[in-house]
Amino acid sequence: MFKITHLEVVCLAIACGTASFLDASVGRALETAFPCKVSENGRYFVDSTGKPVFWIGTTQWQLFRDQTTEEARTIIESAKARGFAFVQVMLAGPGDGTKANVYGEKPWLNDDPLTPNEAYFARVDAVIEYARKNDVMISLTLYHQRWRKIITEKNARGWAKWLAERYKNEPAIVWSATPEAKPEFLPVLRELAAGLHEGDKGVHMITFKPDPAPFSSGFANDEKWLDFNSIQTWKSVELIYPMVTKDYRRTPIKPVLMAEGAYEAGTEYGFDVTPLWVRRQAYYSYLSGGHFTYGHNDSWRVLPSWKKSLEAAGAVQMGILKKAFIERDAWWSLVPDQSIFASGGKTDGKVLNLAARGRDGRWIMAYLAAKDSVGINMNKFIGDKEADAFWIDPRNGDEVLIGTFANTGVRNFTTPEGWEDALLVIEPTSRRTRVGEKR
Repeated sequence: MFKITHLEVVCLAIACGTASFLDASVGRALETAFPCKVSENGRYFVDSTGKPVFWIGTTQWQLFRDQTTEEARTIIESAKARGFAFVQVMLAGPGDGTKANVYGEKPWLNDDPLTPNEAYFARVDAVIEYARKNDVMISLTLYHQRWRKIITEKNARGWAKWLAERYKNEPAIVWSATPEAKPEFLPVLRELAAGLHEGDKGVHMITFKPDPAPFSSGFANDEKWLDFNSIQTWKSVELIYPMVTKDYRRTPIKPVLMAEGAYEAGTEYGFDVTPLWVRRQAYYSYLSGGHFTYGHNDSWRVLPSWKKSLEAAGAVQMGILKKAFIERDAWWSLVPDQSIFASGGKTDGKVLNLAARGRDGRWIMAYLAAKDSVGINMNKFIGDKEADAFWIDPRNGDEVLIGTFANTGVRNFTTPEGWEDALLVIEPTSRRTRVGEKR
């Protein structure tokens, strides 16, 4: 027996060309080779090796400002454990950008973005580094429309350049902004993008999510610096399918992120945001061809119950959703296709039935947002003469095999008794045999 030192691990990784996969502090293998970028077909995200990355995010707007370093570490660790790959954070937190962090430090001296406060950013550095070491990316909001008195068209480029130069060697970052969805905000966004590109040479992706809702960045889709579109629907779950679909169909093609909807346990919507509501938002987003970021009211607001909210049912169920998708062969090839339904498809209203397939037709998925019966065109499944059909319970991940069916004609399926919603999967019988799955 012999022991290998951390230095030897790093040297070995460099010699083998795999150093980008190693956590510099503990020498463990990472899942993602940062930084991430847009896939060649413009539909999803990949790491620096071209490996597809499933965007499932969580929202922690105040992570840098209203939580201690130890609390931030707890949140990052929880995000990793739940399967979240991205955490959305506002650099200066909600508000007008002038509030100090829990240590009494403001982001900018004299509230001037051209004189950043080193004490504030040293802590930001530590949190971002810890996120990377836990295989989590930070989607960092460097501008909010409520900061407009501080960050203007005149100083936006200088501010963004300083920030990008500081983090040009920190790969686990995505740049984001939150303007209003109005053309008059485009000049400041262009200045921010120009500064970011000057500072990091385009290493990190750029997006923006308009505020207030419901709006998309799609009105600026032609901007070359905009790498992917982001949407905010707030409480309007019925807008997710049409808005994601509209952006999915834009040219040039860019990924679509449903970046902010109703927060689990939120109280300001006029209804209870239950785990079911959260699941609907997420499945609607993915089966429309987009990606999704989750959020919990207590967590992003840093209420006294914020730590308990990290274990909320909706957060746990986002990990179940992720598993359901990434277990499909070439999950990144998902194509929304409502013609999969011979009957029962629903694309209008708050309670939908949506479907998608693998690009080559080797699997089909259909999400039923409530108890229902649907007819599936089995000829949409291409390949083997027979396919397994099974249900996945979005609440707990339980799988129930329905049966093996020919890929011809129409087959009717009804959600299992007692389920709130259900995910129907149809895929080759040979896959179940190959991976040794039992349902």
